[in-house]
Order: sequence, then C-alpha cells, then structure tokens
Amino acid sequence: MIKVKENIYWIGVKDWALKRFHGHELSTHRGSTYNSYLIKDEKTVLVDTVWDPYKEMFLQKLEAGPGLDNIDMIIINHMEPDHGGSLGHILSKIPDTPIYCSKNGADTIKKHFHKDWNFNIVKTGDRIKTGKYELLFIEMKMLHWPDSMMVYVEGTNTVLSNDAFGQHFCPQSIFNDEVDNCELYQEAIKYYANILSPFNMLVKKKIDEVKAMKLPIDIIAPSHGVIWRDNPMQIVDKYYQWSQNYSEDFISIVYDTMYNATQDMAKAIGKGLSNKGEKYKLFNCSVSDQSDLITELFRSKGIIVGSCTVNNTVLRSIAAILSEIKSHKFKNKPGAAFGSYGWSGEAPKVIKNQLEEAGLKVLQEPVSVKYRPTGEELALCTQLGEEFAVSLQEF
Repeated sequence: MIKVKENIYWIGVKDWALKRFHGHELSTHRGSTYNSYLIKDEKTVLVDTVWDPYKEMFLQKLEAGPGLDNIDMIIINHMEPDHGGSLGHILSKIPDTPIYCSKNGADTIKKHFHKDWNFNIVKTGDRIKTGKYELLFIEMKMLHWPDSMMVYVEGTNTVLSNDAFGQHFCPQSIFNDEVDNCELYQEAIKYYANILSPFNMLVKKKIDEVKAMKLPIDIIAPSHGVIWRDNPMQIVDKYYQWSQNYSEDFISIVYDTMYNATQDMAKAIGKGLSNKGEKYKLFNCSVSDQSDLITELFRSKGIIVGSCTVNNTVLRSIAAILSEIKSHKFKNKPGAAFGSYGWSGEAPKVIKNQLEEAGLKVLQEPVSVKYRPTGEELALCTQLGEEFAVSLQEF
C-alpha cells in the first residue's frame, strides 16, 4: 500500500506490459494502472477494485493490508470491468459487505455478476460518516458511463475521481510531481480525446457544478495513471479547456492511398497550407495508430481528408476514421476533402458528405484526380491548401 493522504492508501495494480485496451480499440504505449483506494478510518472503506485478470494479486494485497474481514464497505464508482472486475471474487469471500454505488451502478453490477448483493444506492449530495471523515458522493453520469460517480473524502480534501482526470500511464511513481510531465500530459490529452471528448458539454457542466460546491481539493486520485497532488486543479482546468471546442495551431491532413496518387495530392495540399504560413501534419491513416490519430484530430484546428475510390466508396481506414470523427463529435472545425480515382470517383464526395454529417464545416468543393495527378492537378491541390488557409481566418 502507498499512502496518498492521511488514512488514504493506494492499493492498486500496475500493468506495465499493457499495449491495447478496450479489447484492441485503444493503444496504451506506456501501460496503465488500475487504481483502487483504501480509507482506514473507524470504518475501513474499499473504493473500486481492479481488472479481474489481477484479482488474485489484488486479493493478496487486501489480505496483507487491512484483511478482507476488516473491510466494512465497498464503493464502486464505476462498474466497467477494469474497475469493478474483481468485485465478484472479493464478495465470494465477504458476501454480506455493503456496496455503495449509483442506481445505474447497481443495475450494471447485477448485469455483470448476476448477483443481488447488499446494494446501497447513493446520489449526488449523499454523505456517509466513516469516523472522523465524511464521504460525499457526486454522480458523474456519462463521464464516461451512465453509472459513473466520484467520492470526496471530507476531512482530507481528497477526490477519488474514477475515470475522470486519469491517464493510461504506468510510470514508476504514482504521483504527478514525480513523473515526466510531458509524458503525463501526452497521456492525459490522449485519454480525454479518445474517451471523454464525446461528452464535452457534460464535462463542462459537471466542472461548473463541482466548482460551485467550493470544495477544498488537495488531491485528485483517478482510477488510471498518476495521482494529482501537486497543484491538482491543473488537470481540472485542462479538462475545462479541452471541453470547449479545443484546438491547437495546426491542421491535420489524413489520407489513405493505394499507388501514391492520393499521397502526392496530400503533400501538395500541405505545400499550399505552408505557402500561407499554416502548420500542418500529414497522416497516412492506414499505418497510423488510430488512438494517436484521434488525439491529433482532437487537437487540430482543421481536418482535411483524402482517399482513392474503391468499390464506389473510400478505403476502409478512411471509412473508420470518418466514423471516429463523427462519434467523437469533433464539431466546429473546418474540413475539406480530396482524392484520386480510376473509374467512378465517389470517394471525395463521400468524405465531404460524412464530414458535414459529423458537424464539420466543409469550406471548399473537393478536388478529384483521375489516376495519377499531372503538374496542373497538383497545382489545384496546392490551391486547395492555400484557399483552406485563407478561409481559416474567417472561420
């Protein structure tokens, strides 16, 4: 166990080797942690568990720490298996232990384990005395599941925030003042972009709500990655910034290509952007890590997408990233489309339509090239980049 604050301990598991999460959906280049916390007051409270592949290791930690029989209550802030997965194993040993969770949490736990345990439903504003401390529950619906909530430990000024403010990051230390902060923020924004960005408006609203409570906060302890103990509100401020049509000073050009014609077009568009003083990044979608690419699109102030035409539509990697742009709600960014073709040439129109359906504003008509682009056609691509750059000033 590692002391987080007086009578609060980290009792989680580090997963250094983890490289894919949510099945194979999310890349985790720096591993992750499954953070569980123990409050040792007059009552001993376990807050969240760990992913069930680590249930035996976790059980051993609990036995070596407080001892299973000394746990008075369990709080499940969120019943995704990486947080609640070991619950069934623990309750097979101490089955009558009360579980505190949201209403949606109880429903979700029952659907995962098919057991009707000792559930105690809590909502925002509910409190429980543990001795000299008091626990305040705050629901966090859809941040990022319907059951999500967090716990504020009054008397220690500590927030146990579950998925909010976390990162898939497994450094040696579990505290933000003892890790590389460049790496930390790379993982923090990647986590936000891939997991929380579809709920931007809810993030902003919840931060406003919690700030209005005027709770003194010394520690923010999420369920993945490091604990924020040095200036913990810095990550809250970042979330607030990220939740409001966030962008940085570059444009992403994303393409897939079969015989490099579309790639040549992408490079020519980049030249046009550069001619007008705009910074850009070029991504071959088919060989890019999708989670990293989603992060870059979240950060971009404009998105330009290109594909050659196959079977009257776009290449599969472009179809996938267009779907991600829509599902992550990367709205209020300017967009453009381009592509090459051999026969029918639908891809650029498909891209334009899907960008508009996703909520982006397409500023120009797509540029299409049959087979390999000529010098004149590459000049049209460069012109698209220049016009896109100019239109950004009016966006």
